[in-house]
Amino acid sequence: MLKALYVDDDEDIGTIVELCLELDGTFETRTVTSGREALAEAETWNPDVILLDYMMPEMDGPTTFGHLKESGTTQAIPVIFVTAKSMDEDIAMIRDLGASGMISKPFEPTTFAAEVKSLLGQS
Repeated sequence: MLKALYVDDDEDIGTIVELCLELDGTFETRTVTSGREALAEAETWNPDVILLDYMMPEMDGPTTFGHLKESGTTQAIPVIFVTAKSMDEDIAMIRDLGASGMISKPFEPTTFAAEVKSLLGQS
């Protein structure tokens, strides 16, 4: 079972992601709605992957990512951005940050779990 932490200020999308992952049968999923919550949850729950929205109020995805990579507890956790920002320069910036990948919004619910596993190098 893979533990996935989904971070998005849109609770409806969080619910959809949770359903997509849990229906796959491979994931245990928790969702939070802010970067600050993500940092706290990642420290205590130690997920196998963090799925991170790019645009959020207060602390955006890249800032949250930076804090995750600064902590000895969370720095090795793979982070996949889930974002509507899919211009070439956005993709390049996410790659330059060192993220494990990116899934574009809107995503296809029936293949979402497979995309996450593929980006983690699992089948």
